[in-house]
Amino acid sequence: MNGRVVGAVPVSGLHAPRAIGTLVDEIAVVLSRAGVPEAAAEGRDIVAVVAGKNRFWPRLHADDSAPADLVARAHAMANRRATGMPFAYAVRRAAFRHLSLDVDERVLIPRQETEVLVDLVLRHRGGKRGGLVADVGTGSGAIALALAAEGHFDRVIATDVAADAIAVARENARVLNAKTSAVVEFRVGDLLAPLRGELLDVLVSNPPYIAFDEAMALPASVRDWEPSHALFSGGHGLDATRKIIEGAPALLCPGGLLALEVDSRRALQVVELIAAGGGGAFGEIALHQDLMGRDRFVLATRS
Repeated sequence: MNGRVVGAVPVSGLHAPRAIGTLVDEIAVVLSRAGVPEAAAEGRDIVAVVAGKNRFWPRLHADDSAPADLVARAHAMANRRATGMPFAYAVRRAAFRHLSLDVDERVLIPRQETEVLVDLVLRHRGGKRGGLVADVGTGSGAIALALAAEGHFDRVIATDVAADAIAVARENARVLNAKTSAVVEFRVGDLLAPLRGELLDVLVSNPPYIAFDEAMALPASVRDWEPSHALFSGGHGLDATRKIIEGAPALLCPGGLLALEVDSRRALQVVELIAAGGGGAFGEIALHQDLMGRDRFVLATRS
């Protein structure tokens, strides 16, 4: 058989007819040979993503014929995954709450634990309508767009130091426009700089909080693929968080909420920074746990 080999299937063979189930098996072989764990499950999931269906669809339609474009795209995704690229980057999609977002190497992959941060903000709001929220370090726009869809705000401002990340977030906002009721604005700049002159009801952030000397302890799928500016911060991982805490009082209205995701190892330090560094600006300060019971979120209310 002629043609350059891509994974387990020559390019010349990608246009040959096959069933959905056969395609899933082919993808699983490509992943398995590359040492990807749970290759069979990921093969199914790749085919489901390409088809725009849920993960059970390939099994339910195993005997259906696979369109040629689905075959080619599934193999392209499998080849990216076989290089060690994280699954979300390989398929260019990630789920966050009720949203499906475009993601690539320009942005962090949204994590399930960060969904809890959105929950905490919504719970604090208690169904209140209106107001302005800012998401600092928005990346793919996950937090900002979830709050725009669920939070009943009038406006949402999403900022990021990386123009490339803002480009990804803008595209996600365009695609999700029908699901968001708030006006969403995007601004490029470092931390709080793009928010000067605003008066916020909520300031939320999942800032970089990993210390540089902790890099080698990270999984290779994180350390080698995700953008370093969104992972690492100086000052033992606290510089970015400290700057947000110091600048937040000038931006928050009375009763306004500061909501931060933090490294569980330094959560108590963040509480202390808010209590000591806010100049008495914050009244109630609360520490909350993630899905694994780790201290991961700090909420503080402007006095």
